[in-house]
Amino acid sequence: MSFMRESLLHRYLDWEHSLTVGAHRLHAYRMARSVFGVASRLGDGIGWYAIMAALVLIYGRVAWIPVAWMLGTALVGFGLYWAIKKMTARARPCDVFESINLSVAPLDKYSFPSGHTLHAVNFSVQIIAFAPELAWLVLPFASLVIASRMVLGLHYLSDVLAGAAIGGLLAAFALFMQIS
Repeated sequence: MSFMRESLLHRYLDWEHSLTVGAHRLHAYRMARSVFGVASRLGDGIGWYAIMAALVLIYGRVAWIPVAWMLGTALVGFGLYWAIKKMTARARPCDVFESINLSVAPLDKYSFPSGHTLHAVNFSVQIIAFAPELAWLVLPFASLVIASRMVLGLHYLSDVLAGAAIGGLLAAFALFMQIS
């Protein structure tokens, strides 16, 4: 039984490595490199904080509580992903595969989970719950940020999925607390 689990894990990891290298092939195109590079840098925080500021400017005082929850869950999310990264110490794909060339420097050393994805999902869910009319802006931005993690060679699919799960849980918690 242990051998079968090991075999399945190795097959998954081989598939994930192939997927990562395949996604990074888009990096060869200057336009893709530019688009995903900008999305990644905006996803560092400035894009999300600009949207939050716009919420306050557009909606006034009614936006303060949702924005405060977004900022609070961002701090909790940072603590969670930082602790998990330290515990797992998973090397980034760009440190594992010679074929992966970086055009954007990583913000930290480790890969698992993706903090960019965690925040993209967390903020997107909360923003759309507060202002559904902004989905046309938020969903494409979040999608580009999330995709950029693999295209730029900074994360594996499992890093992105784990970040999305944590971000989704944080957003669900914040929304639940706001209606309670």
